Amino acid sequence: MDAMDKKIEKKGIPRKYIWYFLFGALLLAVLGVIIFGDKSSKYNVDVSRITIEEVKEDVFQDYITVQGTVEPITTIFLDAVERGRVEEILIEEGNMVKAGDVILRISNDNLLLEITNNEAQVVRAINELRTARLQMDQTKLSYKQQIINLEMTVIQNKRMYENNKVLRSQDHISREEFDQSREAYESSEELLELLLENYRNDSIYRSIQISSLEVSVSSMEESMRIIRRRLDNLNIKASVDGELASLNPEIGEVISYGARVGTINILDSYKLRVDIDEHYIARITRGLNGECDFASTPYTGIITKIYPEVQNGRFAVDMVFTEDVPAQIRIGQTSRIRLQLGESKEGVLLTKGGFYQTTGGQWVFVLDPSEEFAV
Repeated sequence: MDAMDKKIEKKGIPRKYIWYFLFGALLLAVLGVIIFGDKSSKYNVDVSRITIEEVKEDVFQDYITVQGTVEPITTIFLDAVERGRVEEILIEEGNMVKAGDVILRISNDNLLLEITNNEAQVVRAINELRTARLQMDQTKLSYKQQIINLEMTVIQNKRMYENNKVLRSQDHISREEFDQSREAYESSEELLELLLENYRNDSIYRSIQISSLEVSVSSMEESMRIIRRRLDNLNIKASVDGELASLNPEIGEVISYGARVGTINILDSYKLRVDIDEHYIARITRGLNGECDFASTPYTGIITKIYPEVQNGRFAVDMVFTEDVPAQIRIGQTSRIRLQLGESKEGVLLTKGGFYQTTGGQWVFVLDPSEEFAV
């Protein structure tokens, strides 16, 4: 540059400072949003997919709606009390039965063999008892004959001894003859006492033997009666009047002891088996009332039994009708039940929905008047 040239100074803010300024402003804006911005979460949802209800003051009826299934008031189970093979089915399921009706017959050869052996043992014991009684009578008769003969001998020896005593006092007989008569009398008396004692002991022994045999025979006869009742158990019978609801075995099938062969429903009345969410388990007690509809007619019921088991988050109760029973009711039929949990009272009401399971009733979304968002 020569002396004639002149340096031209640039006017304004340099470009690089402008970029610094813009970057700083952007950074401040980001920090402002982070510090002072709305941190609440947001979720966009289609209005048609949500339920909107109005909060209002009204009478609060504390009840829940549950589903009940009709069951017979009582179900009687038919169990096999003997093992055996099904030979004949006399009544098919679905038919009405009377108490004592034979439903099916089973066979058990081992039981028949056991009965035969037991009968033989009973006959043997009865024969032993009869023999023991006969021997006792014969022995008793023999002892009585011996006692009679010995008593006669004692009487004769006593009479001779008494006579010889008089004769000896008059010196008409010798001392030896007198002593012999006395010794004969005394020995015959001792033999009589010994015979009587043996007779008493033998009678006691025979009586004990007879009593023992009688107890044994009585026990075996009772055992025989029990086994014969077991034989009668091969005919499975209805224990009550009702409907044969189910019958499981088939002809030719071998069923074991205690196997469930069927059920009988007593149709005098009906009950409702109700499944309830475990959330209400602390509020459900016996005596709670409920109302259900059958053929558009309301019927009332009361809880009579609560089952303690909770399965899949639900527990069961039984309800019976407190007044009339629906005329056309059928087993397996279902009905919605309004179960009253408490007395009605005034309060701020909100329709219960799916949110209650998620929030536990602690909070709900409130729709803004603009109906654009909810908080």
